[in-house]
Amino acid sequence: MNRPHLRSAGVAAAVLILAFAASKVTAEPSKPDLALIAGVMRAVQQNYVRPIDSGQLTEDALKGMLGHLDPHSSYMNEKEFRQSLEDLNGKFGGVGMEVADRSGVPTVIAPIDDTPAARSGLQPGDAIISVNGESTHGMDLTQLVREIRGKPGTTVTLRFSRSSKAPFDVTLTRSIIHLHSVKSALEPGSFGFVRISEFSQNTPTELTQAIATLKKRAGGRLNGFVLDLRDDPGGLLSSAVDVSGDFLDGGAVVSIRGRNRKDNEIFDAPAKGDLLPGTRIVVLVNGASASASEIVAGALQDRRRATVMGTQSFGKGSVQSLITLHGHGALRLTTGLYYTPSGRSIQDVGITPDIVVAAPKNEQVASSFTWRESALHGAFANPGPLVKKSAQPGEKISEEPAYSPPIKEQLIGTANDAQLSAALNFLKHPAAAHRSNRGSTVAI
Repeated sequence: MNRPHLRSAGVAAAVLILAFAASKVTAEPSKPDLALIAGVMRAVQQNYVRPIDSGQLTEDALKGMLGHLDPHSSYMNEKEFRQSLEDLNGKFGGVGMEVADRSGVPTVIAPIDDTPAARSGLQPGDAIISVNGESTHGMDLTQLVREIRGKPGTTVTLRFSRSSKAPFDVTLTRSIIHLHSVKSALEPGSFGFVRISEFSQNTPTELTQAIATLKKRAGGRLNGFVLDLRDDPGGLLSSAVDVSGDFLDGGAVVSIRGRNRKDNEIFDAPAKGDLLPGTRIVVLVNGASASASEIVAGALQDRRRATVMGTQSFGKGSVQSLITLHGHGALRLTTGLYYTPSGRSIQDVGITPDIVVAAPKNEQVASSFTWRESALHGAFANPGPLVKKSAQPGEKISEEPAYSPPIKEQLIGTANDAQLSAALNFLKHPAAAHRSNRGSTVAI
């Protein structure tokens, strides 16, 4: 088996950006196990009501095997594997939304900015219950991707369930989805705003260019900077590390701990990587900020380089590795967990903001369900920190995480974005906001 060397930090999604790593098989399946599998396949081929191709049985067996391990492991056949590699080039024919499996139901994490899905008003938490009239019950994510993607200009009709509302149909016209992941704006008072919608191969370059442009427009220096990672479901680990390094001068960004000690790795920032030295930074997160977003937020929080604001993040802290099977597709296999520089595990818990700022009720998505990693079937529990610390006298006990539905996608970055307004106000008046808001939920 061949193992390309790339890792992802993203939720299994309609934009399948995969993880690649090396790990050796340490044990072979027992002969009785192999005999049982072969016997069942023979029984199906001989007795099932219609003929079944052995290759299809093998593929279905692999999908079932991997799909029952955890929410993010899966098997891709050769066609699905080639399709997933197309995503790494930053464009594909589709509708533009990130999805993941929630208890067997494909559910929208977030629509991608400026795509058919975003323009149609789809929201985080929307459950996809059928594709062109075919139920999604029992359909794995790779099959769902295959059904939804297609030639630009063609249409696909999806039926959604949203909270307590009656199911509704949305017909989307497929288009080329270009993954331009960085948007920026210079806010009044020379404050920079950058939104990262996902972590693709081009994200670090786009971010560097955006910061340079903002500094130039501000006369050479920004008075503060907001990095918006809300509704960002993740992407490539390398991009998360590079983005973190753009705000740090050396030191740890994230570490990976796997089953075997040789698979453990620590990723560091470049010695003089900070593009905004001396500039105060706020990182915005919410319940749809996952994996790579959590790596960046956790790194800048632990290194005391930024103040994290918003609500509790998604909690996807596992590493997936891609193991290619010569001519037979690939396995996407969970092989480790991410840890922040201080040794906190992101898994199942996420990043707790320094200052909790929930979107006002009228700005929240309609779904009343706050979607999280812990709600996924087979999700790992948080293993605890790498180093257990004893409570110090007078040390404040952490409060319960504050969960809240995310802000409506169309409001992000606009004048009606209350969470962005709170971040900008904090940068303008940090002392007052720090005294009154830390550790509490703020209604804006």
